[in-house]
Amino acid sequence: MRTLCASTLIGEFFVIGFAGLVAMKDPDLSLAAVWTVSGVAMVLSLLLCGMVTRPGGVQLGWALQIGLIASGFVVPMMFALGAVFAGLWWASVHYGRKVDEARARWAEQQAGAGSAEPDAV
Repeated sequence: MRTLCASTLIGEFFVIGFAGLVAMKDPDLSLAAVWTVSGVAMVLSLLLCGMVTRPGGVQLGWALQIGLIASGFVVPMMFALGAVFAGLWWASVHYGRKVDEARARWAEQQAGAGSAEPDAV
């Protein structure tokens, strides 16, 4: 799960940065506000790469997805991109857990098969 989720979060890191560049063009927003919000979101996406498997990591990832969609109120294209990344996040978590479960079953089978074989002399 960690690899899939981290890949999604790295993609979001770049999308957030590009959204910040687009938001800079809005005359109603200060550069400090744009880059404070964008910078915090970018750092959060990087930190979440290492926190995905820890308690609360997936929930923080969902909070980032909601924030990404909500950023569409500033950069309208982010409604679509946020929805796409929320779908990718769901798929990363869902299928990542399935892969982890399959790996655990495979490891149990290998451990069971190794102990059941007689020693060759």
